[in-house]
Amino acid sequence: MVGVVELEEAKRLASVAGLDLVEIAADSRPPVARIMDFGKFKYEQAKKEKQSKTKSKAGEMKEVRLGRSMKIDPHDVAIRVNQAREFLMEGYRVVFVQNFRGRELAYRNKGDQRMEEIAQQLSDIGRVELTPRLNGKRMSMIMVPDRSKIDSAKKKSGGTPKPPKDPAAKAAAEKAAAEKAATKTDAVKAPTAAPTAAPTETPSVATAATSTP
Repeated sequence: MVGVVELEEAKRLASVAGLDLVEIAADSRPPVARIMDFGKFKYEQAKKEKQSKTKSKAGEMKEVRLGRSMKIDPHDVAIRVNQAREFLMEGYRVVFVQNFRGRELAYRNKGDQRMEEIAQQLSDIGRVELTPRLNGKRMSMIMVPDRSKIDSAKKKSGGTPKPPKDPAAKAAAEKAAAEKAATKTDAVKAPTAAPTAAPTETPSVATAATSTP
């Protein structure tokens, strides 16, 4: 702590130290300034803010619903997994919810298998915090972001890591494209018939009988 000095003297001291003169409290009399490395100060501040945001998001939960029943298209599942990937990348915890309808509950193993596949697809950036649990007709699983894996994946890819290819979603998309192409091929347009000309009516000739006087 230097104490109260003139502005020019403060600038000289900062110059001698090879640092910056940064005003901390402009409203006080006299104003309070500090001699510091301003670039390093800004970097540390930004780092603290980022950590604070990450911690606040870590306490928040995002819910991803896997349809109203087990009869959800694999392509729709892939869309929801990609959405969960974005949530994990942003630092949120994610709970996956799978609902069962009617007799589907007898095939709980299919729900476990689906949750296991999702966890495997997101294992490059997250980990399972709560394994699949069944509560009534609702199965849930919680995943949390793995910061070390996310940072490692970003370094390898030079940015946001791309989601791995989902074979089920790819097969579903190819099947849909094939069905669409087949529909277009089968839908042959019937030839347009030429408009039929309206029949020309022949005017009736009335033969007048002339009476001879």
